[in-house]
Amino acid sequence: MKQSTPLRRALLGAAVFTLLQHGAAAWAGAPASDVAPVAGNRPSLGSLTPQPANTPPLAGIVDDQATAGATQGDVGTLMQLIHDSQLVELRTTYNASYGASLFFYAPEMTYYVVLFQDKHFWRVIRSQEDARAEAIYANFVQQTQRLAEVEIRRTQIQAQKAFVDRVIALNEDRARRLQADLDVARTQQARVDDYQRQMQGNTRALNAEKIQAQAQLRDLQNQVDQLQRATEAGLPGSRR
Repeated sequence: MKQSTPLRRALLGAAVFTLLQHGAAAWAGAPASDVAPVAGNRPSLGSLTPQPANTPPLAGIVDDQATAGATQGDVGTLMQLIHDSQLVELRTTYNASYGASLFFYAPEMTYYVVLFQDKHFWRVIRSQEDARAEAIYANFVQQTQRLAEVEIRRTQIQAQKAFVDRVIALNEDRARRLQADLDVARTQQARVDDYQRQMQGNTRALNAEKIQAQAQLRDLQNQVDQLQRATEAGLPGSRR
């Protein structure tokens, strides 16, 4: 039987409400975002996750129970405000994977100062005094500078090593090419030396043959002269 339009609308509205309830419950039980801010890039406000203040900053490692406890305080309040897009980001500074941010919550005239490393909130301080919030932010920035020194140095050394490795590879390739050229030159030099020896031997042999031919020629010329004189003997004008 065909249902009336008001009844169909009521059933559809109930189904949508049920789906929204399930979606909200699923969202509430979902873990915080794992997207980590990259040094030098500004992450979205919702990309940071809380970490207990007394826990050393460890990239990628968050204790679930400690985090659950921390979210009951200022960290939890800050996370909710970030989720609800209620904060104004006043300042953010990055040093390698460390960062500090200063947020402002206008309805309560409250400042939130955050120190984080990689994807984890490390410390969150709330204050309604702008001068104190700025001082804490400056202190957190100094901490990020100090903490990032070893990471920056490691990045520099890694780049230097990669550069040296590339130079080594280029020089090794150059050495292989020079060695190949030297091998070719040595092989060709050996061939030239052998050819020279052969040519010198042939030259000596040809010279000996030439000397022998010249001697034979002289003998033949003498013989021809003698025969010529004998043939012309007694004739006028003959050679003696």
